[in-house]
Amino acid sequence: QVHLVESGGGLVQTGESLRLSCAASGSTSSAVVMGWYRQAPGKERELVALETSGGITNYKDSVKGRFTISRDNAKNTVNLQMNSLQPEDTAVYYCKGIWGTLEVWGQGTLVTVSS
Repeated sequence: QVHLVESGGGLVQTGESLRLSCAASGSTSSAVVMGWYRQAPGKERELVALETSGGITNYKDSVKGRFTISRDNAKNTVNLQMNSLQPEDTAVYYCKGIWGTLEVWGQGTLVTVSS
């Protein structure tokens, strides 16, 4: 069983940056997809960014140009660099990985952006 642990969340002001990190107990290089999702209070969980094993990335429209997903397979981590943060980015951010038919979620890390 693979486990994912997120870190890097916190409280920032509008316009500031945060870097989230997701550490996997398994090999990220063998994951078909690694992604970041978020869930704001009272809203459904939504995709923020993902990267396939082939290096294809996909971003939520509202974060394009501000957020960047990256894998470090040597460290088995997936990172999310978030720049120009806005109050609407406030949410619990979750890491997800897919290994074959196995889908694994982390426990989440809270990001709060104050105006």
